[in-house]
Amino acid sequence: MRRRTVGLMLCVLCAVAASAPATQAKAARASRQASRMYVQGQVVGIGGRRAGLNRPFTLLVNNYTSADDVDRLNQGLRSGGQEELLRVLSKLNAGRVSIGNNVGVRANAVISTPTAEGGTKLTVLYERNVNIYELRAGARSQDYRFGYAEIFLDSRGRGEGTFIPAAKVKLEGNTWVVEDFGEFPARLMGLRTSGRIGGAR
Repeated sequence: MRRRTVGLMLCVLCAVAASAPATQAKAARASRQASRMYVQGQVVGIGGRRAGLNRPFTLLVNNYTSADDVDRLNQGLRSGGQEELLRVLSKLNAGRVSIGNNVGVRANAVISTPTAEGGTKLTVLYERNVNIYELRAGARSQDYRFGYAEIFLDSRGRGEGTFIPAAKVKLEGNTWVVEDFGEFPARLMGLRTSGRIGGAR
């Protein structure tokens, strides 16, 4: 990575060269795993059909969304509304979010902001799965194409937040205004982090 002796050395070098990509790939996987962060807790329904429902919540963060990508999201929302926001968002991949024990969906954007108290605010925006019933019935909910969460973590990586499973996003100035689909936002409770991924952007 000369007759019998040369042949032996060549075999050894070939073996080392062959194993190098596997070793590098293993090191890369280990590096990615080491830089992941998990936020885990419970999502608790507050009102509507999900009132009182309590399920596991997991957010896997592979990377934070950059300031440039946030600008692109804002520009898309400003120029083309929900459809353009969705188009820009669909190209991003910051991790994964799941409710319950399923594999979940891609967390397209995870925006990290430091808080005045020394903690971190995570804003999560993702393209939700619109089910067949919504499409066939022409349900109004199909216009609410996003899932949204706000998570507030203290310096120890513990906290709580808000979760909206079906949302519209509007832009007022440089601030996102989130409208939920006829239900109270669910609460995220007992949140704890494990792993680490860089600093807030």
